[in-house]
Amino acid sequence: MLAHIVRTVRGLPIKHALSKTGSLAPAGPVRWFTGKGFDSERSFKIRSTVYYVAAAGVMTVGLSYAAVPLYRMFCQAYSYGGTTSQGHDGEKVETMQKIKDRVIKVKFNADIGASMRWNFKPQQTEIRVVPGETALAFYSAKNPTDHPVIGISTYNVIPFEAGAYFNKIQCFCFEEQQLNPHEEVDLPVFFYIDPDFIEDPKMELVDSITLSYTFFESKDGVNIQMPVIAFTLRFTVESRLADPIALWSPVLDAQV
Repeated sequence: MLAHIVRTVRGLPIKHALSKTGSLAPAGPVRWFTGKGFDSERSFKIRSTVYYVAAAGVMTVGLSYAAVPLYRMFCQAYSYGGTTSQGHDGEKVETMQKIKDRVIKVKFNADIGASMRWNFKPQQTEIRVVPGETALAFYSAKNPTDHPVIGISTYNVIPFEAGAYFNKIQCFCFEEQQLNPHEEVDLPVFFYIDPDFIEDPKMELVDSITLSYTFFESKDGVNIQMPVIAFTLRFTVESRLADPIALWSPVLDAQV
């Protein structure tokens, strides 16, 4: 039986068998590489890594510029987060019946992005409405700086499932708002809760809905931070894993 020793070539352990004559013999099939071939393989791996990093960078920039339209499309399709349901059906608004025995408390919240310098707040803490009843609320925004600032807002409705029934007839989301130095404006939100709200078993115990707006500073077309999209997308993906193809189909249909 042949003895074995281990040699090191370019820092790699190479196992050899020691023949009966004492000479070195390979322990198995060996493919020899020249130094040039080894360097070429290493260069190829380095180039591949650089290409992957560059592609990831380009994708990140592209997604940041596409954040606003993608987020708007996604939320319009699924009635979660951003643009829930838009109440453009004037006939329905005029003829819908109020469900007077089901009072819903609508709370209002306001936030700003890390770089936004505005003072932004709701003018009312909460109001009470019933499904089928229109309501008007106001937020106020002030630019306390000495230079103009352009902002753009997104919003969320909590609980998320209630977003399908929270219809906004008029709002200020996804529209750029420019405030001059020390300018202050009132921002209206005209909305109603669809009467079908009471027919949904998931809404049976819901007696409070929170409407939350967040204003971000708009710079060079990059308007919305990506985590907003990721949070909303994660919620919907988790609820639609059984049919992945259907996840984005409503988004595509919304553009037809």
